[in-house]
Amino acid sequence: MTLEEIIHFRRSVRHYKNIPIDAGKVKHCLELATLAPNSSNMQLWEFYHIVNPDILKKISVACLDQQSATTAQQLVVFVTRQDLFRKRAKVMMALETQNVLKNSPVLKQEKRIKNWKMYYGKIMPFLYIRSFGVFGMIRKLIVAIVGLFRPIVYQVAESDMRVVVHKTCALAAQTFMLAMANEHYDTCPMEGFDSRRVERILKLPHSTEINMIISCGIRDEQGVWGDRMRLPFNEIYKKV
Repeated sequence: MTLEEIIHFRRSVRHYKNIPIDAGKVKHCLELATLAPNSSNMQLWEFYHIVNPDILKKISVACLDQQSATTAQQLVVFVTRQDLFRKRAKVMMALETQNVLKNSPVLKQEKRIKNWKMYYGKIMPFLYIRSFGVFGMIRKLIVAIVGLFRPIVYQVAESDMRVVVHKTCALAAQTFMLAMANEHYDTCPMEGFDSRRVERILKLPHSTEINMIISCGIRDEQGVWGDRMRLPFNEIYKKV
């Protein structure tokens, strides 16, 4: 399918046929999801691909027994991992250092490597660290002062950084759903679930958060609730 056909094909499916789907294809769609854009390439996410029937049933109950979950052949739980910021920053610092050595003129390498070490070694850890809102208050004070003299990002509170992590995880989830549509598989993103139960079922670390749960399968004839509706485009499109 073309991209436009994929976008039109994708619908939120509420009821699936009792037809198995290929777990390998779903896994490949998750591999494609890792190519989604994300803030500073920190990739603070994890994807839990649920194929075990017992776990599927338990998570379906935690999803309030929605038909999107109870009839799903497989589920994917998208989880944010802000707690891994130090580990991911080190990986990115090493990667960008190698990129500089590979692609930059020799005379500029030292300065560029120093910049990347500052960015991933100092700035990213300072932005993502959490401690009951204390670091967020410090960051907001700093940017308020700096903002008097030049443009700067003001959304640096701990709640702001939580939003950043969830936004980038959602981009991965959307990429996954489009990849699934390309396989002629259907999905439904769900936000109605008991997060504490799901965390216990998957034995997630306390510091994680669930972004969304996506059910997977092949749509039943009654699985899509009517025609797609969107607001008139001229109500939301603003050309400046």
